[in-house]
Amino acid sequence: MQDAFIYDAIRSPRGKGRADGALHEVTAVALSSRMIDALLERNAITGAGVEDVIWGNVTQIGEQGGCLARSASLLSRLPDSVPGLSVNRFCASGLEAVNLSANQIRGGAGAAYIAGGVEMMGRVPMGSDGAAIAVDPALAMSQYFVPQGISADLIATLHGFSREEADAYAVESQRRAALAWAEGRFDRSVVPVLDQNGLTILSRDEYMRPETDLAALAALKPAFRDMGEVMPGFDRVALMRYPQLERIDHIHHAGNSSGIVDGAAALLIGNSEFGRAHDLRPRARILATAKIGTDPTIMLTGPVPVTEKILRDAGMTIADIDLFEVNEAFASVVLRFLQAFGIDPACVNPNGGSIAMGHPLGATGAIILGTLLDELERSGKSTGLATLCIASGMGVATIIERV
Repeated sequence: MQDAFIYDAIRSPRGKGRADGALHEVTAVALSSRMIDALLERNAITGAGVEDVIWGNVTQIGEQGGCLARSASLLSRLPDSVPGLSVNRFCASGLEAVNLSANQIRGGAGAAYIAGGVEMMGRVPMGSDGAAIAVDPALAMSQYFVPQGISADLIATLHGFSREEADAYAVESQRRAALAWAEGRFDRSVVPVLDQNGLTILSRDEYMRPETDLAALAALKPAFRDMGEVMPGFDRVALMRYPQLERIDHIHHAGNSSGIVDGAAALLIGNSEFGRAHDLRPRARILATAKIGTDPTIMLTGPVPVTEKILRDAGMTIADIDLFEVNEAFASVVLRFLQAFGIDPACVNPNGGSIAMGHPLGATGAIILGTLLDELERSGKSTGLATLCIASGMGVATIIERV
């Protein structure tokens, strides 16, 4: 069993996922190939010895379809001999790409991989590929399907989180993200996106709203109340699965939920021989990976059981982890993680998260792992855990140790 190391981790800035967003003119394959080329350039490698490109993207249709990973590999400066594999584990696709790469290396199937993901949500709308669990009555009814926003509100109701707590968490995410940018904490990892003339399109996260305060959030209407209580009445479906509840409290809105954005991220994963051959110094060792299935109705609770699983498999405890990145799909997801493990909130998402900077579905897992690595290095800490909740009820986690 060989060790799998992270040699580099980069990401694009995140652009607003709409027609007037800064990255709207950029295709998924173009941004993906830009990330691949940036890894090659930064590490002075040609791609020789890279076994594969494993790339996450969720809405695999249209210009994001047709094995985007292979398309990105061909458009990049990699030799044609490097293939590509597109993976879709919904919001954890980018992290799953890393985990698959690491486990291939551990098993001796190649010396190095480029892993990451992309999602251009302003060009390829979320859900436009269809999903059996949402549209096939036999599956949807048997699994008590509800949209994710209802699931997030269900978590809040079941575990006692108030609108005020969720809003306070969102304001803190914005504050932390603004501070991280002001102090240059993302400078090492963020690769500006350029146009065909070499001019900068975007160099920092566009979605952020650092002026956000509790008063502004308190004025927002709950985003999922109507679909829950009126038509089509998803609250009734959720309550059939959770009959111990009398009602669902709708506490989430655009301000305490993740933003729709465009973005990509990439990591260079390799064994020790690859590093020696290319005179590269590893930044972190991937200690453990895990995935798990959870109840598809509440859907977003996966970070808790998958963290329990990965710690158990690795022979570790929660006290062995210095820093955590828990994707901020909705405020209640992170609040539940904090509640379940009783950890210091300062150790979780110290540089803000998807509520402040946005959640480019297929890329986010790779983004938060890179953010975790950067923060371990900045703070001088040793061990970190990254995890995400996932549509349809799943969880993925990765533990890394700074080298």
